[in-house]
Amino acid sequence: MAGSSTPWIGSAYLFLQSTCKTIALPSLYESSQKKPSIFKALKLALADSTGSLNGVDMLKVHCSHPHLIIQLKFCKQENCRRFLQSYREGALQESLQNHLQLSLAMSTVPLEMELKAGSEHLDNMLKDEDRCLECIYKEKPDRLRDEEITELEECLKSLVLHQNINNNMAAKDCMSLNSPSLPYSSQGSSLPSPEVTFIFQEQQFANRTLTLDDHQKFAKLVSKKWKQVGRSLQKNCRALRDPVIDNLALEYDREGLYEQAYQLLLRFIQSEGKKATIARLIAALEENGLTSLSEELLGLHSNEDSS
Repeated sequence: MAGSSTPWIGSAYLFLQSTCKTIALPSLYESSQKKPSIFKALKLALADSTGSLNGVDMLKVHCSHPHLIIQLKFCKQENCRRFLQSYREGALQESLQNHLQLSLAMSTVPLEMELKAGSEHLDNMLKDEDRCLECIYKEKPDRLRDEEITELEECLKSLVLHQNINNNMAAKDCMSLNSPSLPYSSQGSSLPSPEVTFIFQEQQFANRTLTLDDHQKFAKLVSKKWKQVGRSLQKNCRALRDPVIDNLALEYDREGLYEQAYQLLLRFIQSEGKKATIARLIAALEENGLTSLSEELLGLHSNEDSS
């Protein structure tokens, strides 16, 4: 299909329309308030379809009532093949409906989808995957990515990182010079907190800020109870308010429990800054019966092993 020295590049158009009369996707996308939410849902669903955030690129989003039309660019044949399989099996449609429902805080967002490459309606030939790939490969992208798409990409990153930036500025004198972007205190150090110490199992411990080691141990050992711990942390952490925890479960479902738990605690650390202390995490773990994990984070297991 493509020469060995030529990169595989193709283009297609994805047509979206809500079957609910009260939901007009083009109107929502034209709203400055709703546009980032729509874009986020599109981005996440496309990432689900290819297994990578960079598996397919959005070049432009057209509003053509009643359709929202997304021009797609594929840079690898295997990514395009995964996308076609996801589209054919209905996984892309289900993923996009779920992400739109969460991003827009709606009960349901039913969709109809259509896929075209040039004048070819790919829905009529989905069983012939090689033919679909050939049609997409023949349609080279006729534009670079719109500035609006680039701005929305940055906006999406900002939604995740803006709190981290503020915390880094406030605590930059306490961060490692070698890794200034990490939202942790240096290993073994402690930052001032409202409670200097706390009691666990009748022992007194320093109420230090969470470290990278704490973060990784939590993600590795908390397993299926990460959501329950998140609900406990949620009581005093606005960044974990509903529907954030359920969103994390959906967004990182493919990556598994470790990544879901890791992202949960990352949100907590980024939003709370110096207030993201070990005492708060231990309290949440204890509330959910995770005594063994609490002991691991406080080094009690290693102390027992060395004695």
